[in-house]
Amino acid sequence: MPRPLSATVHLDSMQHNLARVRACTPGAKVWGVVKANAYGHGLERGMRGFAGADGLALIETEGAVRLRELGWTGPLLLLEGVFEAADTALLDKYSINSAVHCVEQIAMLEQASFSRPIDVHLKMNTGMNRLGVRPDQFAQAWKRLRAIAAVREITLMTHFANADELEHPRLTVREQVRRFCKGADGIDGPRSLSNSGGVLHQAELAAELSNDWVRPGIMLYGGTPGGKPAAEFGLRPTMTLASEIIGVQDIVAGDTVGYGSRFEAAAPMRIGVVACGYADGYPRHAPHGTPVLVDGVRTVLVGRVSMDMMTVDLTGVAGARVGSKVVLWGAGLPVDEVADAAGTIGYELMCAVAPRVRMLEADLESHG
Repeated sequence: MPRPLSATVHLDSMQHNLARVRACTPGAKVWGVVKANAYGHGLERGMRGFAGADGLALIETEGAVRLRELGWTGPLLLLEGVFEAADTALLDKYSINSAVHCVEQIAMLEQASFSRPIDVHLKMNTGMNRLGVRPDQFAQAWKRLRAIAAVREITLMTHFANADELEHPRLTVREQVRRFCKGADGIDGPRSLSNSGGVLHQAELAAELSNDWVRPGIMLYGGTPGGKPAAEFGLRPTMTLASEIIGVQDIVAGDTVGYGSRFEAAAPMRIGVVACGYADGYPRHAPHGTPVLVDGVRTVLVGRVSMDMMTVDLTGVAGARVGSKVVLWGAGLPVDEVADAAGTIGYELMCAVAPRVRMLEADLESHG
């Protein structure tokens, strides 16, 4: 029998969340973001879960090639573009769109040989200060791309730093949109501005924000970049990390639990040992009080997370025993809530699920 730890992917929830994107941004086409192995869900599952997207977007060139091999015939976009001149051959061979965020990438395209037209996304740095051409240099970068015979369509793109907090005191979405519009003034082409935060707040930004393409990531997987809980946006969890109780200890006041004896019982307690640890992707730094479900009852983590195990409080879970079902995040326990308790974000938890965790699929149901 395999170790009782699994991550179940809910393809029907992936479809549902994609439908929520479309409801939030009517008229915009959708890039389903499947970078980082579809946020830990598996690239092939991401392709099937987001089969209704207008295109798939990711970072990894080898992932884009793999999607073509798996049978994806729709548009593909490399969100960071090509990393070296040799990568331009992949754009040509596999019909892949490329982001362009610096003059070095423009030079690669200028020197490349293409057998077919390619589409590119020219990225403007409007304040995120990661990737992108400055607004005052954007028009010149666009002209260089426009002069390349093989370049067909140029989509104008930027990325929001604080779309989860519309009135951020340092940099608002509205200010980034203003900078974008100024830098792109007089330049024709489709526009792609919104990440998940922008999509979820499209209604509040209706007067300022317009997209031909949107690029949702975390919301497709049932999480949010911040602000309200995912359920309040109508999103469903797409991954359930589940295990079982594999041992039970009855302890008395003064007994300690786990490495470092960090947790000391103040009264008699029942402790359950769960088959999951940091080598499985659960955060080692998760503190006492991080929520866990045992047989559907909410309880908490106690003591330090070990490599292969963690311990939870069973004192208030009537009937809990070896074999009791445990949900670490997912159905009934939002991943964002677990992440908040651990001082991180839901993205990290899902992406960190280790290869030794069995990946399963729930039955696919239509949410048409």
